[in-house]
Amino acid sequence: MTYIPLFTDPISEGYVILITGLLIVFGALLTLSLFFKFGLPIMLYIYKVITKRKDKKLSEIKVVADEDFTGEIAAAISAAIHMYLNEQHDHESAILTIKQIKKPYSPWSSKIYGTQNRL
Repeated sequence: MTYIPLFTDPISEGYVILITGLLIVFGALLTLSLFFKFGLPIMLYIYKVITKRKDKKLSEIKVVADEDFTGEIAAAISAAIHMYLNEQHDHESAILTIKQIKKPYSPWSSKIYGTQNRL
């Protein structure tokens, strides 16, 4: 008959948890560093091959203007945004009213009765 212990040593369980946690963390860090070192350049190269576009310079990009968008429309949009942002805040007076309340004396809160005279 074989004996199977129901309780294990808590210190040995702690070491197993420690080693497992360290392996998971450092394995994830190693995987991420390898992905950023080798995986991203390969993915960017594949994307460049699939799109078959040559790289454009900033001066080669043409700006397409919308002829229907006029200054009046921009002014109306900016006025609406300004009005919306100003309505979000309440304007309250900065007057604070502090009322002093006098507490009656209570022996329950007195510290003098909490001390004990021990001989």
